[in-house]
Amino acid sequence: MVASARTYPDASGTPFLKWVGGKRQLLEDILPRIPDRIRTYYEPFIGGGAVFFALASQDRFDRAVIADKNAALVETYRVVRDDVEGLIGVLSDHVEYATDSDYFYALRGADTDAMSEVERAARLIFLNKTCFNGLYRVNRSGRFNVPFGRYKNPRVLNPTLLRTCSALLRGVEILESDFEDIARRAGRGDAIYFDPPYVPVSSTSSFTAYAKHPFGPDAHERLASAYASCVRRGAVALLSNSDCDATRELYTDFEVETVRATRAVNSVASKRGAIDEVLVVGVKPHARRPMAVVPNDSALPAAVARKRGKKTG
Repeated sequence: MVASARTYPDASGTPFLKWVGGKRQLLEDILPRIPDRIRTYYEPFIGGGAVFFALASQDRFDRAVIADKNAALVETYRVVRDDVEGLIGVLSDHVEYATDSDYFYALRGADTDAMSEVERAARLIFLNKTCFNGLYRVNRSGRFNVPFGRYKNPRVLNPTLLRTCSALLRGVEILESDFEDIARRAGRGDAIYFDPPYVPVSSTSSFTAYAKHPFGPDAHERLASAYASCVRRGAVALLSNSDCDATRELYTDFEVETVRATRAVNSVASKRGAIDEVLVVGVKPHARRPMAVVPNDSALPAAVARKRGKKTG
């Protein structure tokens, strides 16, 4: 069993990373839909881990499995779990350079193969805290390429928070894995939360460069199938995504609720603000609604068309 908030009073579910699309602001929508007692909690797209850390700090699961396809992120979680004091020591060497753009770009371009696991984890956290909006983006070679963020006083090192997160990760299985492999494990008595790269709301808004392999239409179709399988096996399954017709069509057999989130990814300040997202919360209690029309500029018409073909063929 993981450490609880009663054991660690400062455990508030706060992630140790900034994360675009992070779910701290939506915890009031998500947490009440997850049981108070969970046999095994699964999170296949761990990202910043806001939901995981909130559940762990409330001692709501017996065991947990968290995963991601982003190898550098998975390695960093393991270092926080297994060697937090070593990580704090290396991060302390970076602190004085938090507002130094030359240092940022030098560290961003450094050869990570020559670094230890702890050094790579410290690098990832430093870049995360000092880059533009906490964005994680890589090029086709898998190299981090987000620009310097120009913050006045970024907090690169928070030893108390890192130690708390390390305690909450103790005993947690941390895997570099595809979401389907994790989803297959979830059954009755378990809970699983999917927070994937979102379906783009138009053909010009796509962002899939979170890992080497883009998360495109086929992946979203696989995800919808994996979600349905978890529900059929009796797991409590939740899923977040963008609010668009393509998303709603992929989850047309399930209850989909609209939630409001504030996002600040856009480089133009006037275009940032509250947007609608959806939370898929399980089996729809009422009759099946008519199929939604997929807009012409959607990035998922082919996937949705295949899904319809399977139903009618």
